[in-house]
Amino acid sequence: MVSTIRLYTESEYQEKAQHFEAVLSSRGVEVSIEVIEKLNARFLRLHPELALCVDADGLWLCANGMKMQPDWQAEVGRLKRASLKSEMIARACNLGEKPTLIDATAGLGHDSLLMAHLGAQVTLVERHPILFTLLEDSHHRAQKDAFLSSVVKRIHLVFSDSTDYLKSQAEQNAVVDVVYLDPMFPQRDQNQQAPKKQAQVKKQMQLLHLLLPEDGEMDLGDNLLELAQKIGKRVVVKRPRLAVFLAGKEPNHQWSGDACRFDAYFQHELVT
Repeated sequence: MVSTIRLYTESEYQEKAQHFEAVLSSRGVEVSIEVIEKLNARFLRLHPELALCVDADGLWLCANGMKMQPDWQAEVGRLKRASLKSEMIARACNLGEKPTLIDATAGLGHDSLLMAHLGAQVTLVERHPILFTLLEDSHHRAQKDAFLSSVVKRIHLVFSDSTDYLKSQAEQNAVVDVVYLDPMFPQRDQNQQAPKKQAQVKKQMQLLHLLLPEDGEMDLGDNLLELAQKIGKRVVVKRPRLAVFLAGKEPNHQWSGDACRFDAYFQHELVT
């Protein structure tokens, strides 16, 4: 887990940078603020190490000349086109019933945003302090967006390890309609049937790979399935289309598309 990180900003955003410094410090990350003259593409290329930056558009993760944030505003076009009929995830998660839903593998929150837009009440769980702070900033900025403000009211962020959170919910005998799992980095052998030619990884995922290394830190999701089944009437797992089943467990039902599929596990004793 990243415990120290540099944060670049210009003088006019220094107060905002200090806010993020305090927030991240409370979450165990030591931040070193560096005020620079101009935060632009050239500066980022000349400073390729993993860092944070703050500008008029909020908090960003940057490295290798790139920067990214969970840009929920950029998802508005997709949300406006989405419907319960057109989105496979809507059928898999039964979003027409406006379920209570735990997204235990937050990522950039784009799936949660879509599911909330289509009616779900979403609890978004993320354990990494930097990624959680990026999500929190996106959530805050979305509250000021005319279109997104009503959507993000249905998203509740929880800073927690998903394993710990699901265990605590089970201990409280909590029951939710859906637990959604989308492990960010499936094990390499889970893609062994996939075509050799892979699409170039998007910038966002490149930077997340730097922040969240596959080896050692990342929970690949297998242990979450059993925990999710203890509290979810339905557990939905997003997988690459040809990947093996999560934890080797065959689902009760599948929805498959060109690039991915959704495996659903129904807890019959919990389903009314």
